[in-house]
Amino acid sequence: MYDIFVKTHFSSGHHLRDYPGDCEFPHGHNWHVTVTVRATELDEIGMGIDFKVLKKKVKEIIDRLDHKNLNELPAFTRINPSSEHIARYIFDQLQPELTHDRYRLHSVSVFETDTSGLTYYGQDRNA
Repeated sequence: MYDIFVKTHFSSGHHLRDYPGDCEFPHGHNWHVTVTVRATELDEIGMGIDFKVLKKKVKEIIDRLDHKNLNELPAFTRINPSSEHIARYIFDQLQPELTHDRYRLHSVSVFETDTSGLTYYGQDRNA
């Protein structure tokens, strides 16, 4: 097995509705994201997935979040744009694009600071 990943980032604002503290007020983050694809075998030239393909797919989703007020996006009008929900959103958007006979999306990690983050593995899997 091979875990192939790309790291990226985006900047956005948000607030957490009904949060009992400062995060209830509008603020921003420079989010860092790691997307990992797990390959069970390699292609004829020795790749699980071409980094160029992986980067392109990830960029398409990240561009939807970059320099936006996340609370105003359709995905977050009813749920808080917490790190957990952002990771799940990115995962759910990428999963159909990163599912192949050789590989599949394994996880999405989201960091809202250099020291605080989480990893989401999808709903139908064991961590």
